[in-house]
Amino acid sequence: MATVRHASTHWEGSLFEGSGQVTLKSSGLGTYDVSWPSRAEEANGKTSPEELIAAAHSSCFSMALSNGLAQADHAPQALDVTANVTFVPGTGITGIKLTVVGTVEGISAEDFAAAAEEAKKNCPVSQALTGTEITLEASLA
Repeated sequence: MATVRHASTHWEGSLFEGSGQVTLKSSGLGTYDVSWPSRAEEANGKTSPEELIAAAHSSCFSMALSNGLAQADHAPQALDVTANVTFVPGTGITGIKLTVVGTVEGISAEDFAAAAEEAKKNCPVSQALTGTEITLEASLA
């Protein structure tokens, strides 16, 4: 069964002087301020589309890797994943770097890296972002 999630943004003013609020509608978890300076310069307590993409990608990749490892009889004790999304004003998103450190008993570093690479390739968010170069660094704790 398909699921649909919802978010909305209310924006006021021009790109450079204006600001907005993005609301996570499906979960009801909150409304977050966004602005051009928070996107292109310092966050200053506000979020950005790139930070939201990083959150989506790190969580999706974690789920995909956890599932892949469990299917190979190596369920992880823990996975710590970071997604760094690079944004260049005037160019756009130029890359995403996933970093994962896993605590997984009975698996070699090579097999862990291979499972991480497979998760990177197959997680739905990675697939949605195929127009962006996605790199991966995987290691065991």
